[in-house]
Amino acid sequence: MITTHLGEFAALLTAVFWTFTALAFTDAGNRIGSLAVNFWRLIVGMLLLTAFVWIYYGVPIPKDIPSDAFMWLALSGFVGIFLGDLFLFKAFVITGPRVALLIMSLSPPLAAFISWIAMGELLTYWDLFGMILTITGIMIVILKGHKAEGQNMRFALRHSSKGIFYAVLGAIGQASGLVMSKLGVLQAHNAFSATQIRVAAGIVGFVILITVLRRWTPVMQSLKNKRALVSLTVGSFFGPFLGISFSLIAVSYTNPGIVQTIVSINPILIIPFSVWFFKEKITWRELIGAIIAVGGVMVFFIS
Repeated sequence: MITTHLGEFAALLTAVFWTFTALAFTDAGNRIGSLAVNFWRLIVGMLLLTAFVWIYYGVPIPKDIPSDAFMWLALSGFVGIFLGDLFLFKAFVITGPRVALLIMSLSPPLAAFISWIAMGELLTYWDLFGMILTITGIMIVILKGHKAEGQNMRFALRHSSKGIFYAVLGAIGQASGLVMSKLGVLQAHNAFSATQIRVAAGIVGFVILITVLRRWTPVMQSLKNKRALVSLTVGSFFGPFLGISFSLIAVSYTNPGIVQTIVSINPILIIPFSVWFFKEKITWRELIGAIIAVGGVMVFFIS
């Protein structure tokens, strides 16, 4: 059972890992800012990856990876880890991890759409139905109705428009990055070495960004916050080290859309933690919206 569904089990573990990552990085981001968190979590993640690859495979860095595979992995790291996570982590700080991850449920249909554009894979009516259902669930959570006396029903955002915008950009980046990584990981020696290439590309992106923004002073000073470092280390272990690596293992055995579908159960997994750690109040409307959104991405891939 486990052998025949290795990709699905790896994706399920990825969902669990990213749930802990979102909680840890949200706490760290509230203390030192999303830019510092994004940079240092990749540094810590790279150290963990390099140590593991060196011990397990006998070499500290990947060797003999074909140039085209290296290119796709590096590009997927820049788009998915740098750009995608940059926007996602901004959304974590603004809207909280629960709402941000719910909007990330757009990733599966986006990944399928990108695959259609890049590889000519057509969407079925079931695909379209799943996409509509997913967006409906998200809209239930982020929109609220308001009807003033003598006026028609109007809708307004229940959460920060900037945070929602960042989360959507994060979904686009991660969906694009996952499709690109599929093209590279199959030619790499192992998922962990492939992850090293993706993380390295992400680090390069953040080095350029921090330099352009002239933010090195606050980024370096963020290391003085011990509580943030603890959360950062925990998040780095479950995210750049385990999460990204297991996502590549998953796409090695199954369709990227299916991987994104399973990972999209984050909004459900994170609800009890959001109530416990962040004292957020969950309404029935938000719970139903989360279930509909995740149900939509499941329908999207039964076609």
